[in-house]
Amino acid sequence: MVRQLAIFITAGIVCSLGVLSGCSKKEEPAKLPATPPAAQDSTIRKQAEVAVPAAVKGKWKSVKLSILDKETNREGYVTIDIGKTMKVNGTNLVITVENFLPHFIMEGTTLTSSSNSPKNPAVQVHITENGQEVFRGWLFTLYPNTHASQHSRYGFGLVDFTPAR
Repeated sequence: MVRQLAIFITAGIVCSLGVLSGCSKKEEPAKLPATPPAAQDSTIRKQAEVAVPAAVKGKWKSVKLSILDKETNREGYVTIDIGKTMKVNGTNLVITVENFLPHFIMEGTTLTSSSNSPKNPAVQVHITENGQEVFRGWLFTLYPNTHASQHSRYGFGLVDFTPAR
């Protein structure tokens, strides 16, 4: 028992000396990177490029979008020609349909369509309200919550698409 007490006291002294000697060491302050991490990320991350294949270009006329008013729980629809801009009646929203890809795929940093068949339809839109951007991105028929708009009042979705005649 006395032997265990001696080992316990010795271990306590050794630990105390280790802690005290570690605290007395002066460390140099950490050096900050020359550029903030956000700036470093932006130089590394490449902007995605949209490539509409020749088999798709000009083959689709318009898209039908749903607009859900979360305050009134009412849903309305607008049909907008691809490449066109429309002001939505009864709102301050302006929607531009930039591109439509019937079989959306991502190849590296390129967004494109692997065919003209509507297997994964997606539309690239730019939405403003009172001149301020509220959403710029893609709406998907099959995956409506992927990259969805986070607008406080309105929700948007891709409902349908019309081929060119």
